[in-house]
Amino acid sequence: MNFETLDYLKTGTPRQQEAYRVLPGIFEVLKDFAPLLAGTIPIGIDLPESDLDIICTWGNRTQGKEQFVHCLQKGFYAHIDYRLWDGEYRGYNTVVANFKAEGFAIEIFGQVRPVKEQEAYRHMLVEHSLLERHGESLRNEVMKLKKTGIKTEPAFAQALGLTGDSYEALLKLPE
Repeated sequence: MNFETLDYLKTGTPRQQEAYRVLPGIFEVLKDFAPLLAGTIPIGIDLPESDLDIICTWGNRTQGKEQFVHCLQKGFYAHIDYRLWDGEYRGYNTVVANFKAEGFAIEIFGQVRPVKEQEAYRHMLVEHSLLERHGESLRNEVMKLKKTGIKTEPAFAQALGLTGDSYEALLKLPE
């Protein structure tokens, strides 16, 4: 599956189709930062409360982070529950914006790293591959665990019997 465009959402689950109606405008605002949808909605293991996870990069441009923050503030400040976090995540300078738009919780996550190197994208590819290989039995087990409040990566790790840090363990599996 090609997750690099939003086209696959057009004919996906009802929730994916709803996301497709919301995302083009948001991606237009973020176009200079290589936005990519990651998380559970693209691979169809979302819960009703799952958010749209958009990952971005500000690249190695001079003042790239400042331009990214300015873009977030200008583009999304007026949305419901808007908040911005700027700090370090897993050793990388990170900016995260959260807000609500058109019935979705939205999280925009940005780092200097290219989006395809960020954990959210890599996890999604591994999880998609696992679902393709193991089918509905794995999907059902993961969804059952998620419905009890377990996060996605720990749910996969538990369903597969992986030990240690579930986020790291998944990254060791083939995409």
